[in-house]
Amino acid sequence: MSKQAFGIDIGGSGIKGAPVDLSTGELAADRLRIETPQPSTPDAVADTVAELISSFDVAPDMPVGVTFPAVIQAGVAQTAANVDDAWIGTDVDALLTERTGHDVFVVNDADAAGIAEMKFGAGRKSTGVVLVITLGTGVGSATFVDGTLVPNTELGHVLLHGDSAERYMASSIREKEDLDWETWAARLQEYFSHIEFLFSPTRLIVGGGVSKKHKHFLPLLDLKSEIVPAKLRNEAGIVGAAVLAHREEKALRKAAKKAGSSENTADAAGAKKEKTKTKAAK
Repeated sequence: MSKQAFGIDIGGSGIKGAPVDLSTGELAADRLRIETPQPSTPDAVADTVAELISSFDVAPDMPVGVTFPAVIQAGVAQTAANVDDAWIGTDVDALLTERTGHDVFVVNDADAAGIAEMKFGAGRKSTGVVLVITLGTGVGSATFVDGTLVPNTELGHVLLHGDSAERYMASSIREKEDLDWETWAARLQEYFSHIEFLFSPTRLIVGGGVSKKHKHFLPLLDLKSEIVPAKLRNEAGIVGAAVLAHREEKALRKAAKKAGSSENTADAAGAKKEKTKTKAAK
């Protein structure tokens, strides 16, 4: 039987999830998508996540990974993009663990997409500095050094022409201003040249929905770094979240075993849930 974890991708308009086969990076069942509640408050979104999980036959000990559109530090949302501002300061990790009854591990959405690409996609076996840049409504980024994630990099907000770069070269800007591919590629050239100067990446991976049309713009870019399209696209968030959840659950078990508690080793969820209760009590 293949090893699985459950991945959930929370966005401003939809929340989607599915179990993931961790040996292949493929969804183990058809994904389910539920509209993001409006307003997208913590309680409303948590209820929707619980509803989504209950729609599948998820084993009690299956870890759940959740992407969230925010800077995440120790499970807490430090920002909020396309969701209610009430999320700022909310312990997303603890809230969803308590509400769903599963071990939930939360990660920034762009970081999750990057994790998926590094494990199963265009970043496999890559070394050095690898940047995954997602082009969509805004610009997301995930940064890896020899395969290790540097979390919460926000490279869509580097300054370009005196403002956040994403306001100049995001995929949504191309559509809004009705730019042809050549004109948009010139803007991407400015952005990626700047990023290349700052980070000297060995590989740049371009994701987001527009990456399906990469032949229209990637060949127009002139960079020293190798630049390639992402492979997982719309499923990257779900897959990356599941991969992260499995890794974190494994780390909990290892820590419990090292502590010499056979009870916790047999039930790593106990450590996770105890952590959640402690957070809730503060």
